[in-house]
Amino acid sequence: MNSPGTQPVSTWIGEFILLAALWGASFLFMRMGAAEFSPLPMVGLRVALATVFLWPIMLRQGHWPALRQHWRPILFAGVINSAIPFALFAWAVMHIQTGLASILNATVPLFGALVAWVWLGDRINRLRWVGLALGFVGVALLAWRAPAGTGFKSDSAGWAIAACLLASCFYGLSASFARRYLTGIPPLATATGSQLGAALGLAVPTLWFWPAQMPGLHAWGAIAAIAVLCTGIGYILYFRLIESAGPSRALAVTFIAPVFAVLYGALFLGERITPWMVGCALVIVCGTLLSTGLIRTLRLARPASERP
Repeated sequence: MNSPGTQPVSTWIGEFILLAALWGASFLFMRMGAAEFSPLPMVGLRVALATVFLWPIMLRQGHWPALRQHWRPILFAGVINSAIPFALFAWAVMHIQTGLASILNATVPLFGALVAWVWLGDRINRLRWVGLALGFVGVALLAWRAPAGTGFKSDSAGWAIAACLLASCFYGLSASFARRYLTGIPPLATATGSQLGAALGLAVPTLWFWPAQMPGLHAWGAIAAIAVLCTGIGYILYFRLIESAGPSRALAVTFIAPVFAVLYGALFLGERITPWMVGCALVIVCGTLLSTGLIRTLRLARPASERP
């Protein structure tokens, strides 16, 4: 019997690709939903519907006692891990290409490493510092020639990029918060409770900024898709991957999702894919792999029969 994280690639590669495709599609759905709802109501509906979807699954798995016992840190985690970054990305994709936003989202491990160094005292060696520097150089180069979203002014692109980076920083902060306060709690309880916390945190802004004119079916469909597919099912797939492929391989989804996001943006929104974007994305990914030590971790995580 295979232990967690050592199962053959053939048993989990399908779910890996599916999760990357779903998370890549979230940027497309964000643009479609926010265009009619505006960012805050769209995000509020997203996390509320995700809560409704995940709640019965959590109850069926018997994780309600864990959520009830640790509800304070779990709900707060939803604010910093979902409500704030979701809102920032939803606003950003209204001003820059969705593919560009997804590439910037790949910097999450960079910020995660920095926050863990400052807050948790994680050691960063020379090679990881080089990776951090390389990753942020890639971000700077990408921002230098960032294309604005179709139909929007280019002078708003800088603020949108800043919003994406701030959202990534919150993701990094939430990772360290989870290590400090949520260790040992069933992941499904954390996922469900965090979406509930995000929904509660966004309840007032959602109602305050609710559109005067009822959005169309396409916008409602986009929100339903991002809530159920990208958030609800996405969480379940991610936790399954952690068990079957291991945490290191599951984390690699972060680097595949932008490929799908860029393709979706080109196919459905007419966004341009430039060599500059591709080159900067490769620089960011290489820097992230070095800064997180993921290259070495992935090598060690491979079964002995697969290592060179």
